[in-house]
Amino acid sequence: MITRAYTPLDAYLQPGKVLVIYGPRRVGKTTLLRDFLAHTSLKSKLDSGDNITTQQILSSQEFRQILGYVEGYDLLAIDEAQGIPQIGQALKIIVDERPDIRVIATGSSSFELAGQVGEPLTGRKRTLTLFPIAQAELLSRYNRHELREHLPELLVFGSYPEVIESPTRNARIEAITEIANSYLLKDILAFDRVRSSRTLLSLLKLLAFQVGGEVSYPELAGQLGVDVKTVRRYLDLLEKAFVIYRLGAFSRNLRQEVSNRAKYYFFDNGIRNALIAQFNDLDQRNDVGQLWESFFLIERIKRRAYAPIYANAYFWRTYDQQEIDLVEERDGGLFGYECKWSARKAVSAPKGWSSVSPEAAFEVITPENYLDFLT
Repeated sequence: MITRAYTPLDAYLQPGKVLVIYGPRRVGKTTLLRDFLAHTSLKSKLDSGDNITTQQILSSQEFRQILGYVEGYDLLAIDEAQGIPQIGQALKIIVDERPDIRVIATGSSSFELAGQVGEPLTGRKRTLTLFPIAQAELLSRYNRHELREHLPELLVFGSYPEVIESPTRNARIEAITEIANSYLLKDILAFDRVRSSRTLLSLLKLLAFQVGGEVSYPELAGQLGVDVKTVRRYLDLLEKAFVIYRLGAFSRNLRQEVSNRAKYYFFDNGIRNALIAQFNDLDQRNDVGQLWESFFLIERIKRRAYAPIYANAYFWRTYDQQEIDLVEERDGGLFGYECKWSARKAVSAPKGWSSVSPEAAFEVITPENYLDFLT
């Protein structure tokens, strides 16, 4: 069994506060929750946001019903809590009236759940984000040498728990394809502002082919036959649903640096490859550089979330084509990371990088040293 980053959950629970666990579907939120409940000494109640009776009680806004629902329990856990209308108000009533109780709510539909729990639970919640399995988590199963041996497989199939646990190549393909087709877009397609699933899927495929490249919203709109506002809205929804990640440009000198565009990466390489049905091995691909850059960037997001490391993230590029894949602004300094799958010769920092900040750090990330930055 792979030990997840937030194990044990006790460390994040507080009386009178709601622990909100976000994340994409199928990353293991329910498993994490059930494993914790199986070992806790607290008297707990586990329920689901899909339960109609629970929806009726918690959306009623009636104190007597809601407090009767949790009477006698030390811990309330609600899985898929976004399915309950006005869930934030119900949880506020519970923690205000029962300051001794501990509450956990999980949800995959971040744009929906965040909207419901954000304002009502101001000052009354703690938020964790669970991602597909991180490199640091895999160290509970493999040593560093073994983990590097699995790297080609991770670049192609990604790191969703079901995929990691699949015993064969065909099983991995079936698992990630099922996740991409049946679960990935479920929340978004149910959202009333999405009018065309075909447009959404076409947008994802366009992004899949230009991972790591700067995105032009007008160009995407033209290719899809929709307006720019629709493209931006769909991209925002895909980001909030943990499908893609937006990386903005870093700039301190607008005359020399490009700052008005963005790059988009998939939160999991397996999802990206499933959308374009490309599962061939690395030696048969022409996109290994894109896969490597995307892998490192997303794994670094996981590392920052789980450590935690507080930083702003960007890419850096000048008009004369100097660039760095990832820039972190943290601890009062700048740290540049350039991803190279095959670094046959030494790579130095772009000459313009030192002009951004004389103390700016620079590292080249390769398959030989990547774990130093991810674990």
